[in-house]
Amino acid sequence: MNDNEQRPVMIIVGRVWRKKGGESEGVHVMLVAPDDDSAVRMALEALAREGYAEAELDQIGEIDAAPDDEPHLSAYQGALEGEVSIVTFDEII
Repeated sequence: MNDNEQRPVMIIVGRVWRKKGGESEGVHVMLVAPDDDSAVRMALEALAREGYAEAELDQIGEIDAAPDDEPHLSAYQGALEGEVSIVTFDEII
């Protein structure tokens, strides 16, 4: 990849807790980063800024195309614009 190419949007999947020992939520974090380690660090920093006390990140990957549905479409666009986008949802147990 040369310096003029857009880096792919990465997605990190896991779960987060607002309070230690509290109820968990599913999370998808979308961002653009130079490598996996940087992406994880940036995601954890953004989650901490948003008030999450704990995070368990399970998978990281790249998104090949813009998602079809909200809120992921807006999160994807935000990631392309340099934001660390966080989408939370109720976990299916």
